[in-house]
Amino acid sequence: MSYLSIQYAVDDRVATITLNRPDRLNAIDHHMPREIRAAVERAGKDDAVHVILLTGAGRAFCAGYDLMAYAQTQGENPGVQSMPWDPTVDFRMMYQNTLDFQSLWRSHKPTIAKVHGYAVAGGSDIALSCDLVVMANDAKIGYPPARVWGCPTTAMWVFRVGAERAKRMLLTGDLVDGRAAQAMGLVSEAVPDADLDAHVAAMALRMAAVPKNQLMMQKLVINQAYENMGLVSTQVLATLCDGIARHTPEGLWFKQRAEAVGFKQAVAERDGGQPIAPEAEKRVRLPEV
Repeated sequence: MSYLSIQYAVDDRVATITLNRPDRLNAIDHHMPREIRAAVERAGKDDAVHVILLTGAGRAFCAGYDLMAYAQTQGENPGVQSMPWDPTVDFRMMYQNTLDFQSLWRSHKPTIAKVHGYAVAGGSDIALSCDLVVMANDAKIGYPPARVWGCPTTAMWVFRVGAERAKRMLLTGDLVDGRAAQAMGLVSEAVPDADLDAHVAAMALRMAAVPKNQLMMQKLVINQAYENMGLVSTQVLATLCDGIARHTPEGLWFKQRAEAVGFKQAVAERDGGQPIAPEAEKRVRLPEV
């Protein structure tokens, strides 16, 4: 198979999927979600593969959705419709991405995310869909679009760290480094950046020595506990909320600012700590009772 946004390789029982848009910090384009799923399914069918490793080329794991394409470029795109918008059109597109990312979670073979640089916004959705996440100490993870223009569609935050810590992260949109992510239980381990490759390789090989059937049985049992807690229904709601967030007055403000001043400046204004889009907020008033 040929891929446009990822690379795929197998060595010593480990399939490695590499997000491969390094010039854009591996930002998510419309190819990447489908290609991740295709690669996971390919590894799942390969009897030589016991473990799947997910990493990113260049300076980061994944910087989220490509805001150059989805926010800064003028006019409509698959993530932003003209008003009035059709939530079902948005949901079909975004829920497919959610399912594609969650192929890592539902794979019968264990998946490990190796995070360096950044795993932010949609990049955190991808990383947290893996069974295990190992970060470099200084790498950063978080979901800044929780401030405006997004909701994490895989909803893995609450399942990994519980309600209070998930609220702490998603009501601020803050980023944390690998050490803090490990301390809150968001990721399995954080190690010095220089040790990341060797540490993850050793973990993958240790796991790959286990028979595939044993790996599958342990993962099925653990994942079923999350299914029983409502993982799928939570992801449906989260994906609907993500579409709504891009079409609120404040969400449309963010798109307009990105078009006018570039997405980097729009992100800086959103994340800087000042009230976000106060003029847009004033337009929304509940009727007097």
